[in-house]
Amino acid sequence: MSRAAWIPAFLEAQSAELGAAHNTLLAYGRDLQAFDTWLEQQSQDFAGATRNDVEAYLIRCDAEGLSRATRARRLSAIRQLYRFAFEEGWRADNPALQVAGPGRDKRLPKTLTEDEVDRLLNAARTAGRAGTDRLRNVCLMELLYATGMRVSELVSLPVSATRGDPRMLLISGKGGKERLVPLSPPARAALTDWLEIRDRDDQARRDKGLPPSKFLFASRGKSGHLTRHRFYALIKELAVEGGVSPAKVTPHTLRHAFATHLLANGADLRSIQTLLGHADVATTEIYTHVLEARLQELVLTRHPLAKDGSRSDDGKTSSDGQ
Repeated sequence: MSRAAWIPAFLEAQSAELGAAHNTLLAYGRDLQAFDTWLEQQSQDFAGATRNDVEAYLIRCDAEGLSRATRARRLSAIRQLYRFAFEEGWRADNPALQVAGPGRDKRLPKTLTEDEVDRLLNAARTAGRAGTDRLRNVCLMELLYATGMRVSELVSLPVSATRGDPRMLLISGKGGKERLVPLSPPARAALTDWLEIRDRDDQARRDKGLPPSKFLFASRGKSGHLTRHRFYALIKELAVEGGVSPAKVTPHTLRHAFATHLLANGADLRSIQTLLGHADVATTEIYTHVLEARLQELVLTRHPLAKDGSRSDDGKTSSDGQ
């Protein structure tokens, strides 16, 4: 197997056999190309690299200032490449298998308070050049906060998934995996208002002999729907309008706010994992520290020792009168 064929063959297999998403394949490609470039500088290649080479590469990444998360992701890509090579018979071993990874930071991603989310939603109702823009903006924001969708899932949402005033929304996530997420009453109302305008525009297209759009948030661009970049810019505009620091606001912080606010109000991790579409609950566990204040309050208000009349040494409360 030639040096140049390793990465394309691996990516093709990831796409065909595992249904890896386009962005995932791009990330694998970048990470493996960086490793290949480093190997070439060491007069080495994928076929001959050893465990020491992989460890030396990770040390180099650390020296370059790459984050723990980035180094962990690169090691994961290298491991998967060599697992694929072993299965294909290109190598008799996996030199990355026993390499200790740097681990991942467990910091909670930046999020927003409930008040800040309210200000963003209110800004969506007032910001915009026309009433049509405002109805679209409200629908975008309400759906995002109500479901915790990834921005790519939101902007490419098919209109067919939203018909009939749905109580549940079917979302197609990473790798084509589908999940059902409940819609809140405000989100359903915003969706109804936007569909009325959107369907009117579709009818105008039909009258001109043009095909209707299959997307909820249609666009004249190449993709046929609102792009992630445009929505990113839009949410920054809403932050300014709502008096929220634009540095704090991205589409992903709304997704984090969705999970954080659910957890703080009593939802369990498994439910949040399902709603977010996380394949592994370990990914969802970054939100667990949100529980600290609620658990402390629970112990202080519900535990027998916290109730009026503390227990004496013999196990009886002082209110027993003995």
